[in-house]
Amino acid sequence: MFFDLARPVLFALDPERAHRLTVRALAASPLRTPPRPGPLAIGVAGIEFPNPLGMAAGFDKDAEVPDELLGLGFGFAEVGSITPLPQAGNPRPRLFRLVEDRGVINRMGFNNAGADVARRRLERRRHRPGIVGINIGANKDSLDRIADYVAMTRVMAPLASYLAVNISSPNTPGLRALQDESALTGLIDAVLEMRSDKGPPVFLKVAPDLEPADIDAIARIALDKKLGALIVSNTTISRPELRSHHRGETGGLSGEPLRDLAQQRMRDFRKATGGAIPLVGVGGISSAEDAWARIRAGASLVQLYSAMVFEGPGLPRKIIRGLEGLMKRDGFSSIAEAVGSE
Repeated sequence: MFFDLARPVLFALDPERAHRLTVRALAASPLRTPPRPGPLAIGVAGIEFPNPLGMAAGFDKDAEVPDELLGLGFGFAEVGSITPLPQAGNPRPRLFRLVEDRGVINRMGFNNAGADVARRRLERRRHRPGIVGINIGANKDSLDRIADYVAMTRVMAPLASYLAVNISSPNTPGLRALQDESALTGLIDAVLEMRSDKGPPVFLKVAPDLEPADIDAIARIALDKKLGALIVSNTTISRPELRSHHRGETGGLSGEPLRDLAQQRMRDFRKATGGAIPLVGVGGISSAEDAWARIRAGASLVQLYSAMVFEGPGLPRKIIRGLEGLMKRDGFSSIAEAVGSE
């Protein structure tokens, strides 16, 4: 109800300013306990998730409000992307609401306050309950991006429930080249060597804009290296038919216009991996029905972000209630039983 009243005011503001106000409001809100395991609980990569719905990276870039996000009902929160050194990101404006399409275009460029700031915040919350993944990236002007990921692994692994290696943002020039088979093998080897055997599971976040050969190669590497999960997928540089006057902006497209492509990529990776590695479904999820379809296509976990722009902070609990009803309707006794069942 409050969000319905506040939305016209927020939408009158520049999207990036509205986002900062939202983060500040969350930070100032009373801290609620994270959800407890219930009928939607599922184990992934050795972690017991109380429910399969998470906040995707990008909302809480500097690890300011992970516990507050968990208090909204999310089963887990992923902070970042965080880079070794602070960086301002791309010039503004760089974030655009596509109201008519219920989507977002961003070209933020890994803007964040850097590893030291995030590390201090995460150290303060390390003994609190709740699953917090840390999404790591490389600085735009880095001469050795693999070294950046290794440095981030060293700093963040002790603080993370899981590490998400982000090589799929379209807004850092050349970053997606790390999805190439040989480059990716070298990157994953270096990250795993730094993490140590006792470290958190490593998830890999991939782009939706992949050819079939790329999907097969990434799947082979993920299986061979025993990654914890694949996050499918990041924003897209493709453009379906859009109505908003911001449709011509460059950057990564997310929200409902990404849904069909992200759903197909989930099917593609489920087929390529044979169900032998957990998949996290991201992109265009704005309802319980969207989340359920992604789970039935192969996702063990799902994440959202852009939908919160349009639906507000009550969305996580609404989706969780809806998933419980859909699971019961379709005769499944657990989320794990429903994964890949379409």
